[in-house]
Amino acid sequence: MFDIGFWELILISVMGLVVLGPERLPGAIRSVMAVVRKVKSSVSSVTDELKQELELDELHRNLKKAEQQGLESLNGDLKDSFETLKARADSVNRPYSDKPSVSDAPASDEVDSNPKTRQEEKDKS
Repeated sequence: MFDIGFWELILISVMGLVVLGPERLPGAIRSVMAVVRKVKSSVSSVTDELKQELELDELHRNLKKAEQQGLESLNGDLKDSFETLKARADSVNRPYSDKPSVSDAPASDEVDSNPKTRQEEKDKS
């Protein structure tokens, strides 16, 4: 990455030892390594996000092509992209389909949260 050779590392180590001293040098090395790890993980996450965005953009373009050509006359690559897009759309919709529907909920006549009205209804009967 930086193209630093063995002798350059030795020179940097000796200069760090002279400037920081033997007590603070290990802590400084740990701090620098922690920053390097954070930068690497940030670059990795940005790279992954860019790859996902590029894949989605390619799927979008293929879907537009499929839409223009008609779904019957698709070649193999476009069919694969279309199926992948359908699968992703289904996976996004799946968590919402687990929710109970309105018809599963009790009717408004069955639910009465006010105990006074229930007692009054009993008294009337």
